[in-house]
Amino acid sequence: MSTNDVDLPEALAELRDAFLETPERDRLQLLLEVSRELPPLPARYADAPERLERVQECQSPVYAFAEVDDAGVVAFHASAPEEAPTTRGFASILAQGLTGLTAQQVLDVPEDFPLQLGLTKVVSLLRLNGMAGMLTRAKRQVREQLAAAQI
Repeated sequence: MSTNDVDLPEALAELRDAFLETPERDRLQLLLEVSRELPPLPARYADAPERLERVQECQSPVYAFAEVDDAGVVAFHASAPEEAPTTRGFASILAQGLTGLTAQQVLDVPEDFPLQLGLTKVVSLLRLNGMAGMLTRAKRQVREQLAAAQI
């Protein structure tokens, strides 16, 4: 069974399918369009950027945080400079795809999700590693918050 056969939450599956249904030569343009949909940071993060974690795998200064509310629902927040639209697009995909999921759904997202978007021929692996870094951090942050809630 390939990882594309793994059941993804609806929002992530829709995003993945949108990329895969787009001709390869147009996928970078789609990523740039998605980059413009990155939600702004909530005031509690915009006013306290130290609450966000720097994503070291990204060449651009990207900061992200996945928060789990009392009901176990995740919200993924990220900031990425407008002059880094590829990275901003990856952050937007994760913000749109992870926000609203349960903590367990986030933890179940396949590690290779960034590769499932069909961008390996239009975006460097280094950039895809940046998205993987965002996903890895989101999962770690969710696990840490779940563990803290158990205390």
